[in-house]
Amino acid sequence: MKNYILLFVICLSHTLLGQQTPADEQEQSILITNAVIHKGDGTLLEQGAVGFEKGIINYVGPTSEAPNYQRTIDGNGKHLYPGFIATNSTLGLSEIDAVRATVDFDEIGDFLPHIRTAIAYDAESKIVESMRPNGVLIAQITPRGGLISGSSSVMQLDAWNWEDAVIKADEGIHLNWPSPYTRGRSWIGEDPALKVSTNYISRTEKIKTFFENAKVYDSNQDPVHLPYQAMKGLFQGSKTLYLHAKDEKQIVDGVRYLEKIGIAKIVLVGGNEALEQLQFLKEKNIPVIVSRPHRLPDNEDHHPKAAFQLAAELVKAGLIVSIDVSGRMERMYTRNLPFYAGSFAAYGIEKETALKLITSNPAKILGIDNQVGTLEVGKQATLFLCEGDALDMRTNSIHHAFIKGREISLETHQTELWKRYSNKYQKTK
Repeated sequence: MKNYILLFVICLSHTLLGQQTPADEQEQSILITNAVIHKGDGTLLEQGAVGFEKGIINYVGPTSEAPNYQRTIDGNGKHLYPGFIATNSTLGLSEIDAVRATVDFDEIGDFLPHIRTAIAYDAESKIVESMRPNGVLIAQITPRGGLISGSSSVMQLDAWNWEDAVIKADEGIHLNWPSPYTRGRSWIGEDPALKVSTNYISRTEKIKTFFENAKVYDSNQDPVHLPYQAMKGLFQGSKTLYLHAKDEKQIVDGVRYLEKIGIAKIVLVGGNEALEQLQFLKEKNIPVIVSRPHRLPDNEDHHPKAAFQLAAELVKAGLIVSIDVSGRMERMYTRNLPFYAGSFAAYGIEKETALKLITSNPAKILGIDNQVGTLEVGKQATLFLCEGDALDMRTNSIHHAFIKGREISLETHQTELWKRYSNKYQKTK
C-alpha cells in the first residue's frame, strides 16, 4: 500500500512541476490599439491597431478607423510583433543533457530520413515554455546526427501534445554534408592544423549512392523501405532538403549534386563561408539559415566580427536569410533568437529588415508564410505586445502573447524564481 501511495505522490509532483495548462481557444474578439505595429515584412505602422477573431487577424490599420471588438487592449507606447520563428532547433527533443533518457534528437545510423521529430516532440518541456517570454512562439524541430538526420516539423509552442503543436509536419529532410577538412586531436598529441580529410570522398559517395537508390525506389514495393519512402517528397517537390554545410567546398559540392539528382527545393543551413560563394548562391537562389552571431570565428585568420557581419552581406545580395539557433546550449539559448537578430542589426542590417530574419523569412523558408510570419488580414493571430524593442535584451518585456488568438501564459519556472528572489532582496533592503 505504501508503494502505491509513493507512486501517486511522485506522479502528482511531476504533474505539478509540468508545463502550464495550454490556453483555451479564443472566445472574444480582441483589438490591440495605439501600438507601433511591426508587420514583419519590413514595414511599420505608427499608432496602429490589429484585431482578430477566432484566431484569425481581420483588421490591420489605424486605430481611429478600427471597428468595435468585444475586448480592447491599449498598446499605447508599446510595440506589436508577429511571433518569432526559430529554425533548425531541437526544442522539445532534450530536457537535461546529462540525463540520457531525456535526450531524443539523435538515432543510431547514417541514413535516417524516416525518423520524425514530430512524434518525439515533448510539448511539456520546461525549456519550451521558457521561449515564450522572449516572443519565440514557433519553432522548426530538427533532428541531429548521421549523414541524413531525419525529418523536421514546425510546431507552435503552447500545446497539450505534439498533435496539437503541429503547424506543418515532416516538411523537410536534413542532410549533413561531410567536411572536406579535419583537424588533429591536440589532446592526444596530434597536429591540430587544418588538413584535407581522407574520408571525404568515401562519405560523399555513400550519400550519392543512397540518393540515387531513393530516386528510383518504387513506392509500391513490398515490403516498404521506410528510408527510401521518406525521400520521395524531395524528388516530387513537396519537401525541402536542408543542406547543413559550413565550408565553401561543402556548399558547392552539396548544392551541385542535389541539383544534379533532381532536388529543386534546397536550403543552406550554417553557411559560415557563404560569402566565398555569394554569386553562386544568388544564381541558384538558395535561401540561407545562417549560423547565429554569438560564436567564435571558425579559423585563426577570420575577423572576430565576421560572424556578426555575415547576415548583412547575404541580405544585401538579395538572398532570403534566417537564423540557425544550433550550437552550444542550443535549446536553452534559443530564447536569445531575437537578440541574435538584434546583433545582426548592429552590424549592417536595418532594424526592420533584421526583424524579417525571424518572422517573414523563416515563414517563407518553411512554407508556412500563408499562415504566420507577418501581421496581415487572413493570417493567424500569432503575435505579442512588447514594452520596448523586442530585439534588445535591455527593453524586451512582453505583456501579452497570443498563438492563433489564444492568450498564452508568460509564466515559467525562471520567472517564478526571478520573482521569488526579487522579493527576497527587496525585503533585505
